[in-house]
Amino acid sequence: MLNFLARRIVQLIPTLFFVSILIFSLQHLLPGDPALVMAGEERDPAAIEQIRKQYRLDRPIPVQYAYWVKGVLSGDFGESLRIKVPVLDLIEQKLPVTLQLGLMAIVIAFLIGIPAGIVSAVKKGTAWDYAANLFALWGISTPNFWLGIMLIFLFSIKLNWLPASGYVPLSENWRASLASTILPAFVLGNAIAAILMRHTRSAMLQVLESDYVRTARAKGLSERAVILKHALRNALTPVITLGALELGTLLSGAVLTEQIFSIPGFGKLIVDAVFNRDYAVVQGVVLVTATIYITLNLVADIAYILVNPRLRA
Repeated sequence: MLNFLARRIVQLIPTLFFVSILIFSLQHLLPGDPALVMAGEERDPAAIEQIRKQYRLDRPIPVQYAYWVKGVLSGDFGESLRIKVPVLDLIEQKLPVTLQLGLMAIVIAFLIGIPAGIVSAVKKGTAWDYAANLFALWGISTPNFWLGIMLIFLFSIKLNWLPASGYVPLSENWRASLASTILPAFVLGNAIAAILMRHTRSAMLQVLESDYVRTARAKGLSERAVILKHALRNALTPVITLGALELGTLLSGAVLTEQIFSIPGFGKLIVDAVFNRDYAVVQGVVLVTATIYITLNLVADIAYILVNPRLRA
């Protein structure tokens, strides 16, 4: 297990290096000049030249990349060209918000999607199966913005149970924080639950036809033990992969949902940075997002081994 982890961690280093080059290179393909944006409406030539020197925008791209990597390795992601705030501070402010929202959404998705997929596979061809598939169709086809507006109308305006928008940090009031994020988390988790249900159902149907499942039933094991202990464990591998990827997608920023519920998360940060040509913020946010994706893939590999011991070989 330790050797496996060591090999995977070593593989992450060249991957992150390649990703950093890609991020830095593609960033410079964006139209517009950040020096002109920061200079304001007057755009004094002397001020523009000073900005270029201050932020090393007059240097060759390889030199700019070297300075940027050196800063990142020391924990310095640079400073926002727009609001003059360290990029690391912005990430530390916004990432916990989206992290809380994403984790709540993925928990909701697992709690709904996996049981629905199991029931659909075990009760294939029955009313339970049709109901689960109908739910999956609903979740996949329902636009997040429409569902968010309907939930606000029902639970915030009509019933007055939950706040319609805004965000309260967990450190201030955990009850108010959960109340402010449960609706957007359900909106995001609803679509993921539908996808998880379809994958769980497909995997379970294949596993339930396997020889070892028939053998377990022939030995007289209860149907509950056969499904949960033998079938589900082997069916979870593709579900774990999907869950890790979906969580990475959520943490990279659920822009539309955050906008509807006025949540100051990662999505709004990256969108504003792109529109403002804020190079340092875009580079820092995308690098952190890529690191999260890579780390989640490592976590998924570890989960495979824990769920299915045969993979340890």
